[in-house]
Amino acid sequence: MHFVDLKVALLGMLLAVVGCSFLSFAKAEDPVLASMRKAGEVKVALASNPPYQFVSPTGEAKGAGIDLQSMVLKRMDLPPLTPSFTQWDAMIPGLQAHQFDFVGAGLSITESRCKAVLFSTPFYAAQTGLYLPPGNPKHLRSVAEVAYRPEIKLSAIATSAQLTYAQKQGVKPEQIMIVPDIQAGAASVIASRADAFIVGEFSIPNPRQKGLELVVDHQSPVDGSGAAFRKEDVHFRDAFNKELSALIRSGTIQKLYEKYGIGDGDREAELLAKFTKASDIVPDCE
Repeated sequence: MHFVDLKVALLGMLLAVVGCSFLSFAKAEDPVLASMRKAGEVKVALASNPPYQFVSPTGEAKGAGIDLQSMVLKRMDLPPLTPSFTQWDAMIPGLQAHQFDFVGAGLSITESRCKAVLFSTPFYAAQTGLYLPPGNPKHLRSVAEVAYRPEIKLSAIATSAQLTYAQKQGVKPEQIMIVPDIQAGAASVIASRADAFIVGEFSIPNPRQKGLELVVDHQSPVDGSGAAFRKEDVHFRDAFNKELSALIRSGTIQKLYEKYGIGDGDREAELLAKFTKASDIVPDCE
């Protein structure tokens, strides 16, 4: 009996040691997070889109979107972000080439992008907006109308969800002018090179001050945008999501919009409340 008791005791000790080792392994720091802490920076691909993301006169990255992501990183006990302002179509290739730790520009969550990257909880949501000359001289109310009016010229950002939506609505290739970013899209309308710029409804805050008029296409779906991560960085994405979701629930979006003079904080928060994860936008998204 004593021999049996000894065997049981030894087995118990062995299991305890193995269990402790397993827990220590499980709690070991994620190598991606560890590498950023060691480097003392988090490299983030961003887009020039004031007042959401921009470079201040002193050379600092500023804006509602940058502040939000900086808060997330701080809550994760990660170093400050190092901005890399990048063209939209270069962001995912740059991420996959390890030029950035993640993409924080606010890429639209689309089916094709979900095949290449992981997305965070959406931190931007909007219906499609048509930015027009003041007075809406072409009397446009929806993207679907454009398909039946071949004389109308749209400007759109390459690979954007709004461009895909326009194509699905039947807008022909010869009606579409591709622009590299939001500033170029706005300029195309102001300079009369395009009749409308198609992008998210909040993409150009206070449009009247910039010589534009906004018409929201209420027939369009609500598109969401978020941070993008490499497929292998699931733990990083999940940890980011945890802190981002907490900030959104606490009313941080409205506070940041107010701070930067963006008048749509309540509407944005209302749309974001519909989503908790990327798959709420695209069901097949991880």
